[in-house]
Amino acid sequence: MAIATGGCASDGNDPAATPTPTSSSSSPATTTTSPTPQSDSEIASEAASAILRKYYEVRNDLRRNPSKPLRLLDEVAISTELAAQKNLFTKERKQGLHQTGATKIVELEVQSVNLDNSDPKAGKVPTVQIDLCFDVSDVDVVDKNGDSVISPDRPDTGWIQFLVSNYRWDTDPDGSWRVASSQDIERAPCEAS
Repeated sequence: MAIATGGCASDGNDPAATPTPTSSSSSPATTTTSPTPQSDSEIASEAASAILRKYYEVRNDLRRNPSKPLRLLDEVAISTELAAQKNLFTKERKQGLHQTGATKIVELEVQSVNLDNSDPKAGKVPTVQIDLCFDVSDVDVVDKNGDSVISPDRPDTGWIQFLVSNYRWDTDPDGSWRVASSQDIERAPCEAS
């Protein structure tokens, strides 16, 4: 143990350990050491993108493991998206279907950020619009006999536009983002990962 840490000890002669004088000047050069704080829009973009990535992880997990509870969707989705996903998974589970492989995110592009929180009860909440290209080239959905139910003509990639919203912006501006809705969009295909 002494050998592993011995090289880090200082005998006081290390020039890096000697304090260097600092300038008391208020020139712009001395203020560049502190990072510029992120704007609310940048914070919202990062939080919405992170929850969308988690949304795909949860969906992959639930489709591969039909015994897992659908309430896991509550952590990543809300509104029409939550209802649509619960309906889809309930239907697939009744039919004995499950997924093999995982849907991958190839591209994720924030298109707009709207932080209007003027009427949460009417759905006017902070929302980030994200276009996402997914790759399902390694994904199959099979029945209880192991036979695929996926069309051989299914494209490997596609684009979806998501609205990711925060209905608790006033009390939790960072942690309450959820996928609220989605729709397929026409865009040039992205490359499979």
